[in-house]
Amino acid sequence: MWFRSLLIYRITQAIDLAAEALEVALASKPARPCESQELTTYGFAAPLGKGDDAPLVHAVEGMLLISARKEERMLPGSVVRDALKDKVDEIEATQMRKVYKKERDQLKDEIVQAFLPRAFIRKSSTFAAIDPVAGLIYVDASSPKRAEDLLSTLREAIGSLPVRPITVKIAPTATLTDWLKQQSAAEGFFVLDECDLRDTHAEGGSIAAKHQDLTSEEIQLHLSTGKLATKLSLAWRDKLNFIIDDKLQIKRLRFEDLLTDQAAQDGGDDALSQQSASFFLMMRTFREFVPELLTALGGEEVPTGI
Repeated sequence: MWFRSLLIYRITQAIDLAAEALEVALASKPARPCESQELTTYGFAAPLGKGDDAPLVHAVEGMLLISARKEERMLPGSVVRDALKDKVDEIEATQMRKVYKKERDQLKDEIVQAFLPRAFIRKSSTFAAIDPVAGLIYVDASSPKRAEDLLSTLREAIGSLPVRPITVKIAPTATLTDWLKQQSAAEGFFVLDECDLRDTHAEGGSIAAKHQDLTSEEIQLHLSTGKLATKLSLAWRDKLNFIIDDKLQIKRLRFEDLLTDQAAQDGGDDALSQQSASFFLMMRTFREFVPELLTALGGEEVPTGI
């Protein structure tokens, strides 16, 4: 259970996130299969383990893991368009009349309803970790839309969820650019070999550097012309590699062998125990990593009232 992406949200007001109460709340919005005429369903499923008895909340020393599952029927637009065209052509040819928009829309709805029961179903899961002590929620998602789907459903289940994306006092582009210019990041962080540079002018271009020496004269030349770093690959101590962008979205998160080997050792031979051990080590790592990252980026901008 190692997250690969990370969107971080700050809990802005005190709320009850006890595992037992959360378990009951999530059960009110369970994941379920799509009915024959449903395009999509969304609800909570067991993050670890399988079967009806598997808990919807996995708790380890106050840290909570939850999972939301989405099922959606895959009905390609091209299939619907082709079927609609065939139907319209048939009506116009046999009835010698024009099919206008209102009737087209009705025909399209009928085609969709007819095709839905035969459509393929795609399933996807989104995991989130809640650390009530730190006041943070971590979502393993590469897009804010996917994270918000989980958070809004969680909000509906528990009645209230005052959260906001984490922010810092200094624009991340300024800090990331400064690290490249200085050829050195903050203490504990190390610049790797990938970055995106963007011109600040309205019609300015951008450059994506991969597997490059970011201390080279070429990179420094681009920086000297006013380009800013909007994405940068970093390592943190001997535990994490990741890419962070100007919106504080973390992607391609990779935990070093030291941690994964420790989880395998702590979990033993049981797969579920190994997943639980990896979740615990991941969360304990986040408790060190996130405060250091926010400090390195200029300090968290804490909302009023926290």
